[in-house]
Amino acid sequence: MSSVIWHDIECGRYTEDLQLWLRLAAERASRDQPVLDVGAGTGRVAIRLAQAGHPIVALDTDPELLAELRNRAGELPVETVCADARAFSLPGRSFPLIIVPMQTVQLLGGEGGRVAFFEHAARHLAPGGVVAVAIASADDFEEFEWDEGDSSPMPDIAEVDARAYFSQPLSVRRRDDTFVLERRRDVVDGDGARSTSTDRIALDIVTVQGVKEAGQRAGLHPVAVRQIPPTSEHIGSQVVILGV
Repeated sequence: MSSVIWHDIECGRYTEDLQLWLRLAAERASRDQPVLDVGAGTGRVAIRLAQAGHPIVALDTDPELLAELRNRAGELPVETVCADARAFSLPGRSFPLIIVPMQTVQLLGGEGGRVAFFEHAARHLAPGGVVAVAIASADDFEEFEWDEGDSSPMPDIAEVDARAYFSQPLSVRRRDDTFVLERRRDVVDGDGARSTSTDRIALDIVTVQGVKEAGQRAGLHPVAVRQIPPTSEHIGSQVVILGV
């Protein structure tokens, strides 16, 4: 359950991109055509699209997150698949729209991972279908490092089952071809006992042009680029759309 809680705290509250995914689904998929959501997590986007009437296939590598997604989806038209985005295979299935929200494509381990994903995505696109991936470019990141006593970004906080959860951003550092995002995670129980851990995520540094080129290596062609504006708490994104 802990991975569900941290996922919800650190990712689940982001909503700025939802209208874009809803518009793309309305433009590209009829109500009887499933949309493939890659990196679906606990269903932040998948459930919203399903509520709008779109059948969803939700793909993620974490079975715990997918189990929670199924629980939350209830009777909504959501199917889950536990698989790596770089190696998934859904025989006989094709999609008019494949979406990759929240920089998931930047977690694939470099250009080779991105090309592998696009190759598998291309095999699962219906005629005229598109894949839309959200990225944050290097210019969107602001490097920082927090020390005790410094002013710092506010932590993300939640209370679950009489425990308080705090996710405190500690740093964003450039390391070679990645940005490493580090957070301290604290859990405080009802008696005041505290446990602490550190979480690090490395996001590949990418550009819109680099994503287009990776898609072209997999036989896709650029269709459009759309913008998701920044918020007071989240950086903005570019959504690169490629088609067969």
